[in-house]
Amino acid sequence: MGSETLVLAIDQGTTSTRAILFDAAGRARSSARIALTQLHPRPGWVEHDPEEIWRSVVSTCREAIATADGPIAAVGITNQRETSVLWERATGRPVHNAVVWQDRRSAGLCENWRAAGLAEIVARRTGLVVDPYFSASKIRWLLDSVPGLRQRAEAGEIAFGTIDSFLLWRLSGGRRHATDITNAARTMLFDIRRFAWDAELLDAFGIPRALLPEVLDTDGNYGATTPDLFGAAIPITGIAGDQQAAAIGQACFRPGMIKTTYGTGAFALLNIGHAPVASRHNLLTTIAYRLGGETAYALEGSIFAAGATVEWLRDRVGAIADAAQVANLAARADPRQRLYLVPGFAGLGAPYWAPQARGGLLGLTAECGLSEIARAALEAVGYQTRDLIEAMAADAQIAADALRVDGGMAASDWTMQFLADIVPASVERPASVETTAWGAAYVAGLTRGLYRDPETMAAEWQPERRFTPQMPTADREERYAGWRRAVAGVLAAALPVEAGTGG
Repeated sequence: MGSETLVLAIDQGTTSTRAILFDAAGRARSSARIALTQLHPRPGWVEHDPEEIWRSVVSTCREAIATADGPIAAVGITNQRETSVLWERATGRPVHNAVVWQDRRSAGLCENWRAAGLAEIVARRTGLVVDPYFSASKIRWLLDSVPGLRQRAEAGEIAFGTIDSFLLWRLSGGRRHATDITNAARTMLFDIRRFAWDAELLDAFGIPRALLPEVLDTDGNYGATTPDLFGAAIPITGIAGDQQAAAIGQACFRPGMIKTTYGTGAFALLNIGHAPVASRHNLLTTIAYRLGGETAYALEGSIFAAGATVEWLRDRVGAIADAAQVANLAARADPRQRLYLVPGFAGLGAPYWAPQARGGLLGLTAECGLSEIARAALEAVGYQTRDLIEAMAADAQIAADALRVDGGMAASDWTMQFLADIVPASVERPASVETTAWGAAYVAGLTRGLYRDPETMAAEWQPERRFTPQMPTADREERYAGWRRAVAGVLAAALPVEAGTGG
């Protein structure tokens, strides 16, 4: 490859860390990936080792840039959101494993906060619901559970960060304690209208202000990497949470545009423009990005289990050897069976927000086997997406006629066709489903004058393939009604909050 300017994207996800080098035309030139260990100290608890995350970032970046024969103009970071780390400012050492976004240990604490009447102020200031998903209750749990930590935090000795912030601290040699506005908006501590940490919420949740990072725009100046890491000091000029980065990578720069990402979980983002809209249907109002001083807001729906359901089939049930087999298995299922898999492994996200719900398999007959269960696992992604799209349409008064899709599951034609059929909407898949990393690279490169403006990017975006609805209306509505009954059954059987899971 000829010598040209490149941008390095760090994509630190839930199950793996990737580093991808993009050229000036936005093409991926080289990449590296390392899988991440999932730690489950107790049922419903999910942790990552921050040191393992850090090592994976350094090593994937070094591998990706080993083949670079041009200068690297910038680094962009995108990350699993809400996952929370506390570390010592003096040494950079984490004081505990990272508590992952899927973790439900703080469900009791959130229950207490809702009982104390905090849901309304949380919704108004942050656009979020009171749920263990977000960072606030994770931080509070750590402060309550690690001996002496609260005193050290109040004395200013401890730093909090979402993963982007922890990586920035390490990449900059401890010189920068900052996060971007899209990650800050996921903590349950940030006022999305005033663009500031909310003192009233910090007080109500018992979280010291001294822990928190500085908040910059998505295209902010985040300093530079220390030269010893990658051979030169490279400017860090873009950070965005993974779902926002995917929306940027899909060029969803106009109000009314929707992207859905199918990874471990699934996440739909609807661009609603420059003014936040309060959801009446249990969606989140969040910041899509802040570029060139202009803020775009989004309605977001979060599904906790998408690819995670396929991983369950592979790792726990032993039904498949690899994820790619699941669509082949599903295609062989008996079309007469109506089996529903409600994947409440970590509770249900939007629009239900039922942290105590657990999974269910409903409609089993003696004729059902692994093929039918595999099909139900893939169909659950479509049904859950329709739940979100209907809520978005009701909130924003916008009919969804097209969804831009990305993430690992978007590569499955079978799954994307069912999605188009059940929503129903046109499903547009880009040539590269690496849109999250590309979104981070685009922001970093835009800041450095390497890429064209958002309007031009939006005008030039093309899908590689478009899936259109084929299913008869009566069939679609009958199937979806069955799904709604299955979810109602799971919600009715939801577990009570465990004693002792909150402060």
